Amino acid sequence: MATTPTPAPGPLRRTLRRIPGHALRSALALVFVFPIVFMLISSFKPDQQIFADLGSIKAFLPVGQLSLDNYTAVFDRVPAGRFLLNSIVISAVTVVLGIVVNSLAAFALSRMRWPGRRLLLVLIIATLIVPFETFALPLVWWVNKLPWLELNGFHLALTEGWLDTYRVQILPFVANAFSIFLFHQYFQSIPKELDEAARMDGASWFGIYRRIVMPLSGPAVATVAILTFLPMWNSYLWPLMVVQDENLRPVMVGIQYFFQLNVSWGQIMAYSTMITVPVLALFLAFQRSFINSIASSGVKG
Repeated sequence: MATTPTPAPGPLRRTLRRIPGHALRSALALVFVFPIVFMLISSFKPDQQIFADLGSIKAFLPVGQLSLDNYTAVFDRVPAGRFLLNSIVISAVTVVLGIVVNSLAAFALSRMRWPGRRLLLVLIIATLIVPFETFALPLVWWVNKLPWLELNGFHLALTEGWLDTYRVQILPFVANAFSIFLFHQYFQSIPKELDEAARMDGASWFGIYRRIVMPLSGPAVATVAILTFLPMWNSYLWPLMVVQDENLRPVMVGIQYFFQLNVSWGQIMAYSTMITVPVLALFLAFQRSFINSIASSGVKG
């Protein structure tokens, strides 16, 4: 008995079928976006209006008495500008150094042939199971004993101890096992025939890394940049342990100073906005590359 083929759904029917999915995703997006919108809008309102608007949709709308008074008060009461600058410098330098160091390590492990590279990769990945809190105290003792060359006039002087410096907040976190693993997986997806062709043309290994592999690894670079920036920006325990100078502390440690004061809710929202917006901006700028990298390399074994 012949069966009649089912006609393909038309554009209108396909659109109607997608409406429930879009509605569900939109509802979930609003759940996550509402707190951020409330924080951002409230940072421009005085406390009286924040509490007056809580029971209505006005809490999420830029209506009423809007001003920058809360931001001005934050900068007047704590050195918020200095804290923000420290966080930007520490996070940016760590991201740049981390991309260079971890990609070079991953390149050597994935593209070059030498004995023991697989064992070394396994050992690097194994370090991911060790939480930072378990070796934080020994690391403090270690960095306090490390030497450093400092320029004293026209002479280099050898000093001991890295405490109360920028480098103690940056260098211990440049090499990262997960970043090496992520770069390694992505580099594996690039055809090795490109290396062979470049070697026949006389390119060095560093030339292959700089001219071929890295230009093809934009998504992996963006992902490592985000995954390095986020913990460095949110770092609290380590700076609290190794830095006593207020001028060197990042914005997250600045919260400790800020909440010791008798501050208003509007000022709290202003400070929270200042430490949240940079993270959101970075993620939104690189979200497409981040998703592409996770989809193309992160799932490969």
